[in-house]
Amino acid sequence: MRDWQKRRRWLALIGLVLGIGVLVPPVGHVARQYVFAQAIQFAALAIVVPALLVLGAQWRTLGSGRGLSRLAVRLAIRRSHDPHRGRSWLVLGAFIAVSLAWRLPAAVNALVTDPALTVAEALTLVVGGCALWLELADSPPLLSRIPRQQRAAFAALPMWAIWASAYVMGFSGTAWFSALAHPAGHGLSTIADQQIAAAVLLAIPGLCFVPVVYVSLMVWLRDSADPDDELRDVPLGSPRSARLRPPRGWRLPPA
Repeated sequence: MRDWQKRRRWLALIGLVLGIGVLVPPVGHVARQYVFAQAIQFAALAIVVPALLVLGAQWRTLGSGRGLSRLAVRLAIRRSHDPHRGRSWLVLGAFIAVSLAWRLPAAVNALVTDPALTVAEALTLVVGGCALWLELADSPPLLSRIPRQQRAAFAALPMWAIWASAYVMGFSGTAWFSALAHPAGHGLSTIADQQIAAAVLLAIPGLCFVPVVYVSLMVWLRDSADPDDELRDVPLGSPRSARLRPPRGWRLPPA
């Protein structure tokens, strides 16, 4: 377990490098020429980079020299038994809305003609993706606010939304993005380009979200008693909350 904790920090570094890599040339340049490259850029920023950042986040190194500051610790404990699960659904809805908005033909055409918009795309997708992955996976000491069976739904719904968008584009017989249309007889055809992009948007979300669905359901079926349900079900400020332990994997710093 300790070896895994040491290796986790590399995930965040890989996510940071990947995020920069898909924005700068050559990937950033090719993404303004081919639909499949733009799809790779989108999937990396919306799904892969946020997953790596959340899973590899080193929250304990923030704050004071001994780890998270006491304010951050209190925030982690508050989140660990937050009874307002509606906020989690708001995060899910916002991620789906932002993701689909950036896949609209008007948005993609604008990204091609005005590369500066790519910065706004990257910020909104990475922030929204990180918020979603904090609901899907534990990033000690921050815990997911939803039970296991809901995590499966939270992974499946955005995956299906992206898949639906990919299917519509892939089966289109015309140029879905006019700014990325290719002249006939010159290299990769527009339809083939869109079909490759559709395959990319089917594969990457599937590789990232399907394991979350599977693991969440298997763990829930094996042991439906989550030891952190006690934290989530007790409101902060109650006498009982003062006796609650901090989230799993976290020890309060000495006074």
